[in-house]
Amino acid sequence: MELRGILHGLTHEYHGKDKPVDYYLQIGEERMPLNEWLGSELSITFLGEKNCIACGRKTNKTFNSGYCYPCFTKLPENDLCIVKPHECHFDLGTCRDESFGETYCMIPHLVYLAVSSDMKVGLTRKHNQLKRWVDQGAIRAIPIAEVPTRRMAGQLEFHLSQYLPDKTNWRKMLKGDVKEIDLLAMRDEVYSHFPDEFKPFQYREDEWVDITYPILESLDKINSKTLDKEEKLGGRLIGVKAQYLIFDNGVFQTRKHAGYQVEITATPSA
Repeated sequence: MELRGILHGLTHEYHGKDKPVDYYLQIGEERMPLNEWLGSELSITFLGEKNCIACGRKTNKTFNSGYCYPCFTKLPENDLCIVKPHECHFDLGTCRDESFGETYCMIPHLVYLAVSSDMKVGLTRKHNQLKRWVDQGAIRAIPIAEVPTRRMAGQLEFHLSQYLPDKTNWRKMLKGDVKEIDLLAMRDEVYSHFPDEFKPFQYREDEWVDITYPILESLDKINSKTLDKEEKLGGRLIGVKAQYLIFDNGVFQTRKHAGYQVEITATPSA
């Protein structure tokens, strides 16, 4: 199998805890099903050109996973408040795009606990949680609050980050070396740290989500591979997790390379 085009990262479909997530590598308008190529040789060749994933223009350098500099500085999805939602400035009238803010930020959000490298706290739009959890490589997650806006979710997450990490250790996440954690007990402990104004928004469902990833083998050492250093890379595909392709000789972060023109070749293993 061979595909050429602009790399857009991984998409996925969740089918329940007893089945591995189905992963697809997005190349232009085509999707390459990755689960069926596990155990096969997969190569990625950089064709020497980068294009903005928003406007399509050629660019020497991409920003924020695939944007040219003008789109990075102008598009609302690249505003600083996206990564620091507690600093949302929609109410100040300085949002880059008011319609984007109304659609993306001024809607219900969930604050959650997830186990990826360790326990962490995070936030996501309501009904987008599965995508978010898989993209982070979480193996288990549970919502702990539902709030009306992204800014409120960011404020609660920022407050709780005093007691819990809000970042994922990607190397530890890929190794899968995670201790067993009682999510419900941890949730009850975290509730004791809720500010009074957020207590009415506590999410009391006792159901959590377990996520299984398509992984044949584990790596003892995590080596990151990048097309900025190697024109061609790859190896035997032994797993997929979060936004990473896991080869027998290292890992490749697909989203980091969004916008790169590539050629993907998959060859069945002998």
